[in-house]
Amino acid sequence: MSGSIVITGASSGFGQATARRFARAGKKLVLAARRMDRVNDLVDELSDKTDCIGIELDVRDRQRVSKTLSSLPESFSDIEVLINNAGLALGLEGGDEVDLDHWDTMVDTNIKGLMYCTRTVLPKIVSRGGGHIVNLGSVAGSWPYPGGNAYGGTKAFVQQFSRNLRTDLLGKNVRVTCVEPGMCETEFSLVRFEGDRRKADRVYDGMTPLSAADIADIIFFITSLPSHININQLEVMPVNQTWAPFAVHREN
Repeated sequence: MSGSIVITGASSGFGQATARRFARAGKKLVLAARRMDRVNDLVDELSDKTDCIGIELDVRDRQRVSKTLSSLPESFSDIEVLINNAGLALGLEGGDEVDLDHWDTMVDTNIKGLMYCTRTVLPKIVSRGGGHIVNLGSVAGSWPYPGGNAYGGTKAFVQQFSRNLRTDLLGKNVRVTCVEPGMCETEFSLVRFEGDRRKADRVYDGMTPLSAADIADIIFFITSLPSHININQLEVMPVNQTWAPFAVHREN
């Protein structure tokens, strides 16, 4: 792996942990996020380990994504790996009660943002003769749960989009992987519950969830395999989480 690694959503959670994992291996990093204060702090932290830059990027802004990722400094412009990590869940209301703004934000970020970044970077990876796209999905893309509605739908898109990219890229030496974590203690639940720490903490009460570092190790492993190996899809849960049983509502 000789080119740069672009990580979206690098200011926290999986993105931040993944940046730290690749920095330990001396990989050149482009760290993208909306919260530049956090990105700058991370760049300062990692600069003694590797070459890295931070860029302000809201993946929902199609024109900004195209302009920013197409005009990186020359020493970072040879992109070998794109890690589409930026994403979020908002709310746990049922589909008959949900705030439509939440649905819009999840679609704009988890689907459109991922598409914009991929479409901008992918031609560069193809033209250099190979590389890797890693998309962060979720177990919610395969397994439903109450309140998962649009979030699960967006992650089902990520799963199927990744599969179709693989078929598009046959013969071009570009790997595509969809990593699908289960319960993981990051800022995910805090964002979902709009800053309500009590609700967020209850999600992980009495169980041991995955950590951001766990997912970072998995991403590092996947991208470090020999170039003829493609992990198509990797679903991972903590041991004390499994698929929900069938639910049956019975009239009294």
